[in-house]
Amino acid sequence: MMQRSLLRAGVTALTRFVIGGHARWTGCAPTLAQRIYFANHGSHLDTIVLWAALPPRLRAETHPVAAADYWGKTALRRHIALNLLNCVLIDRKRLSPDADPLAPVSAVLAEGQSVIIFPEGTRGDEPLPGPFKSGLYHLGLAFPAAELVPVYLDNLSRAFPKGAYLPAPISCNVRFGAPIRIEADEDKAAFLERARAAVSALAGPAA
Repeated sequence: MMQRSLLRAGVTALTRFVIGGHARWTGCAPTLAQRIYFANHGSHLDTIVLWAALPPRLRAETHPVAAADYWGKTALRRHIALNLLNCVLIDRKRLSPDADPLAPVSAVLAEGQSVIIFPEGTRGDEPLPGPFKSGLYHLGLAFPAAELVPVYLDNLSRAFPKGAYLPAPISCNVRFGAPIRIEADEDKAAFLERARAAVSALAGPAA
């Protein structure tokens, strides 16, 4: 346990040294209340940077949702994902029509823990997020007590673009916005667009 704590502290310190990733709590404050943090997705560093931006107590209660086809591909990645970052790995390819890829995420939320998700489902090259997939909506309906907190990751697609092996020393920030909720009778498409707009609103003027 002590070794794991030291490794987690080392990952956090290295992340902040190389690309920053400092938290900017502009719309809410860090709290142990159950939350679903949802963010734009620009690089494979997003998971590490957002997780590292949380205070240590919150990191222990928060599970990034990560794709098994990437984070489970090698023994090292799987070790980092499961043992250091507390990730929940999901299979983005349904093995059967009845399979629910979000079942592991629902199990974590049912235990009262928090999660980090990237509703675009895949990385994008643009500063603002693309259309959101339906997972955030379904989780919000299933766990109405969980706060839905928008997060914008600044400059991650530039700091670690597709095909890169090492991150570039570009300063990045993690901006946490005000929680939103699914309104009564709000349909899926309207909510997902409003959620996407909440993340986009946290971007800087350049975006």
